[in-house]
Amino acid sequence: MIKIALADDHAILRKGVAEFLSKFDDLTVIMEAGDGHELITKLKAADALPDVCIVDINMPGMNGYETAAEIKKGWPDIKILALSMYDTELNVIKMLRNGANGYVLKDSDPEDLRVAISKVHKDGFYHSELVTGRMLNILHDPDGKMNIEINERELNFLGLCCSELTYKEIADQMCLSPRTIDGYRESLFRKLHVTTRTGLAMYAIKAGVVSVK
Repeated sequence: MIKIALADDHAILRKGVAEFLSKFDDLTVIMEAGDGHELITKLKAADALPDVCIVDINMPGMNGYETAAEIKKGWPDIKILALSMYDTELNVIKMLRNGANGYVLKDSDPEDLRVAISKVHKDGFYHSELVTGRMLNILHDPDGKMNIEINERELNFLGLCCSELTYKEIADQMCLSPRTIDGYRESLFRKLHVTTRTGLAMYAIKAGVVSVK
């Protein structure tokens, strides 16, 4: 039985998600909160902790990024699944840096949410379309590196991919041309078998190139 906590300031959506999840024998919602502060307060007072926290990004008071960071600091074993209307890579990467293990859009099919919960609980990450193929093996490997040859410049670039900098700003920070940065990106796409910046960030976090906040 996977125990779940929900944090979303939209009560109708929160209740709808709870009702949907209650249909499954292997899932149970044990905690609901209207914002991040309420969720943290309930976690501190709880007799039984959830296995997975589903956290909306855009909440008043304490947003999803801050909530994820607090959960990881206080209860590192709890898995975090971000729920949001936003689908930009930088939002995904920011949530991953703050401790999220997966990311689901609010307009996704409800069944996708169930799959995401199961994957996060079992594997530690929910990959969706963000990473495919050999990248899955890299993420599941104990050291996360799979003997992939990455030079120092590519490693620096990989770390900066986990920031909120644009590729142009990364080029400026590394004192390189945008074309050179494009070359690093394409090289890492080939080596890691990914096609998105989110895939690069997931590898960087799993391999310890950058640390979760």
